[in-house]
Amino acid sequence: MEVHHDIYQIKAIKNPVVTIGTFDGVHIGHQKIIQQLLDKAKEIDGESVLITFYPHPRKIIDKTFQLDLISTKEEKEEKLKDLGLNHLIYIPFTKEFAEKSALDFLQDVLINSLHVHTLIVGYDHRFGNNREGDIHFLNQYSPIFNYKVEEISAQVIEETKVSSSKIRTALNEGKVELAAIYLNQHYKLTGKVVIGKQIGKTLGFPTANILVSDSDKLIPKNGVYAVKISLLSKNYFGMLNIGFNPSVSEKNTQSIEVHLFDFNENIYGQELTLHFIQFIREEQKFSSLEELKKQLSTDEKNCRTLFYSVSAK
Repeated sequence: MEVHHDIYQIKAIKNPVVTIGTFDGVHIGHQKIIQQLLDKAKEIDGESVLITFYPHPRKIIDKTFQLDLISTKEEKEEKLKDLGLNHLIYIPFTKEFAEKSALDFLQDVLINSLHVHTLIVGYDHRFGNNREGDIHFLNQYSPIFNYKVEEISAQVIEETKVSSSKIRTALNEGKVELAAIYLNQHYKLTGKVVIGKQIGKTLGFPTANILVSDSDKLIPKNGVYAVKISLLSKNYFGMLNIGFNPSVSEKNTQSIEVHLFDFNENIYGQELTLHFIQFIREEQKFSSLEELKKQLSTDEKNCRTLFYSVSAK
């Protein structure tokens, strides 16, 4: 996959089959569009192209908006590459660009720069100032600019339309298994191991405190999770706590701490990735450290039972 950051410097792409969007999460609805993109490109001996925007448009339009991204830029690129996309084009999103009309975008980017052959868009896709560029708009101009349009209908899972917002809702409710179905993979967070209070170590459950690499990335609901950990090219299983540690701290500061099973190495400063397998329980405040330690033992037992009984991919 070729990644482009300047659409005006791209060499000619053969029979471009193009789709447009932020594709946050690259969920199964997005994957359906990408597959149709690949199939069409193969059919006409062309190349598949995804046009996306950076930074995220909402960050420019409303600076106070909390993005809660499902995928970082790097995660999105990795997933699109795995799907077999030929070209990923980033268009810098600015206030000036946000004011560009749908017709200007169509002419300047899709026609004059890319010479698009076929556009494939989701049933509800809109682009351009005031979101005026919808499927009807594209069909209206297709005979004028000599390109084809293919629409893809809503994907339905358990009678629910798949969307990035529904995945965010699932994650905010701790429903990481449902999110995994929508994403076709476990939700993940990447960050660096930083020094914590080391209270877990005194309880026999040493934890790695994680500072998430992308501040715009969505942090799932507070609580305890069974997780897979990718660290230094190896995978481990463990349990994760997201929350405020009410049993040992009065501060209203959220932390992310992971205990790796059967692991005892110094990993300060290392980067690791957390893969959310299952929500185990809500965060609780315990009356004593002994009670907390007892619950942690139960959590570990429950997580290990899960890992032994279910293939945590």
